[in-house]
Amino acid sequence: MTGAGSAPLAIAIDRYLRHLAIERGLAQNTLDAYRRDLDAYAAFLAERGIETPEGIAPAEVAAFARHLGSRPEGAFVASSMARMLSSVRGLHKFLLGEGLVETDAATDTKPPKLGSRLPKAITIEQMGRVLAATDGDEPQRLRDKALLELLYATGARISEAVALNVDDVIDGDVVRLFGKGGKQRIVPVGSYARAAIDDYLVRARPTFSVRGTSTPALFLGARGARVSRQNAWLIIRAAAERADLGFEISPHTFRHSFATHLLAGGADVRVVQELLGHSSVATTQIYTLVTADTLRDMYTTAHPRAR
Repeated sequence: MTGAGSAPLAIAIDRYLRHLAIERGLAQNTLDAYRRDLDAYAAFLAERGIETPEGIAPAEVAAFARHLGSRPEGAFVASSMARMLSSVRGLHKFLLGEGLVETDAATDTKPPKLGSRLPKAITIEQMGRVLAATDGDEPQRLRDKALLELLYATGARISEAVALNVDDVIDGDVVRLFGKGGKQRIVPVGSYARAAIDDYLVRARPTFSVRGTSTPALFLGARGARVSRQNAWLIIRAAAERADLGFEISPHTFRHSFATHLLAGGADVRVVQELLGHSSVATTQIYTLVTADTLRDMYTTAHPRAR
């Protein structure tokens, strides 16, 4: 073990986060989540008088896992516990690989098992109502329709959509998206989204643009700056309320619905994988479970000897 093992835990965490940023190219939002998880871990250890990597024993990691499930202010849900323990396990693997410790103290601590969660999609009819709820000639409505049509047409993550620049819409037919780790993919844009984006660019974006400093951002807010993820959430929430769905939807609802509707329409799972920017087809295949459930429901309802 090198002498660096005596470095404070906070310094080791900083080194790990730099490693994630440089070697793995993680997005800033992901790095921020790692930071929050590991800061909580370091604070827990500090309360137990542990401030260096070599001072962490397997019992301390196990105690942290128990703490997450029994905090006085409320236990974390299983998904949050799993994410936090994943961050901790990644840190300890890094510490071992860098020679900062002699053993991996987290190797025996397993995250809680998560139930299989199917992504939530809305029906094609419901999606049509949400998109129709952005109809209107006001600049704000034109922008909102362009944003929501683009989300449904491409399956883009909300972070990818708000990060778009005007030049990322190529000839109106495809859009260039930058996913996790800066990975680029080209996704076709359907006729409805193309028309909505064209309307917005011609009739609305100039109105927003003159109110702020020059920016290449595609979607602009009232003051001429790039629309934030938070504002995009509000736009979607307002459209869902006007559509009278009776429940809330999120930006990810558009991504889930995009994938589910494509697969239900006969698209190949590997094509959907490319469109979504998934690194593994296994991630995309969870949507086939949704489609299978839909087919099963239709069969049970329609076939005279199904029940």
